[in-house]
Amino acid sequence: MNEKDFYTARNLKNTERIERLLQELPPFIDEYFLGIENQTSTLTRLNYCYDLRIFFDYLHKKKFPQRQVCDLTLRDLESVTSTDIERFLSYLNRYEFRGVAESCNERAKARKLSTVRALFKYFFVKDKIAIDNAAKVSMPKLHEKEIVRLEAEEISELIECADTGAGMSGHQRAFHGKTKVRDVAILSLFLGTGIRISELVGLNTDDIDLQTRSFTVTRKGGNRAILYFSEEVAAALLRYMEDKAADKNCPKDEPALFLSLKLRRISIRAVENLVKKYSRIVTPLKKISPHKLRSTYGTQLYRETHDIYIVADVLGHKDVNTTKKHYAAISEDIRRSVADKVKLHKPDPNE
Repeated sequence: MNEKDFYTARNLKNTERIERLLQELPPFIDEYFLGIENQTSTLTRLNYCYDLRIFFDYLHKKKFPQRQVCDLTLRDLESVTSTDIERFLSYLNRYEFRGVAESCNERAKARKLSTVRALFKYFFVKDKIAIDNAAKVSMPKLHEKEIVRLEAEEISELIECADTGAGMSGHQRAFHGKTKVRDVAILSLFLGTGIRISELVGLNTDDIDLQTRSFTVTRKGGNRAILYFSEEVAAALLRYMEDKAADKNCPKDEPALFLSLKLRRISIRAVENLVKKYSRIVTPLKKISPHKLRSTYGTQLYRETHDIYIVADVLGHKDVNTTKKHYAAISEDIRRSVADKVKLHKPDPNE
């Protein structure tokens, strides 16, 4: 499967899930999804489905108990007040969906409210409802999350753990010899370029140019970009690519760069698991994910360049405020750098 086929298959799978979920929602949601199709990705619409399923289940239980979700109409939506939506947000503190107890933190609440707001706004702008009551509901206050990242010595220990298997259990060591070269290359790419996990999984061997130490990646929105890497990353990639080329069992027509033990394109879940496996050994008190490795790279890059715009560009952030929000250490370093700029006393000319 080439890169184009990989993304096509993923979108097709999400589309099939959306179609199944739409059968559980009011008929007018189908019109809504058709209207936003060209402005949203299949993954965004899939998440909208999950959020709206909870919202309409709530309305069925609390406001329209005599009606099934699939029987609700736009007139029913129009009758939903801002107070109803505020009660929905309170309901999300602890609720039950299909017999399973659930709860939402403030960020999950904010996402669900954003989904509901988008729905109301769409039909209000289309003159299908006379009032947009969702716009009257304030977004939940979001508290800054602690930014979890690896420190310099932990980065070195993580790579060493993947390379040597230090600290692994006997069961883990049984597979380590088969995957260590690949895993070192994956971790090196994360920590040396800040690549997203979806971008890494979508990489093909032909995307890598070891001579220029660069690779082409498909970013969010489908845009292609060229990223560059260090000699350390190049060495890890070369070692892996040579091992793969020497493996007689490796299919020659498989374009994917990183392969699973089944010699197919590695999955996002597999990459998440290998990052979790090594990080639990090196730093068990930190919950490290591929995105945390991206945060680690962004922080390290800022500390070397002191240029937030370079960091934003390399990470593929369209807005520099996104960079500031996700990399708290950047703001900390900026504040630290100006601490001595304001003087309380005039300098002594004799000194």
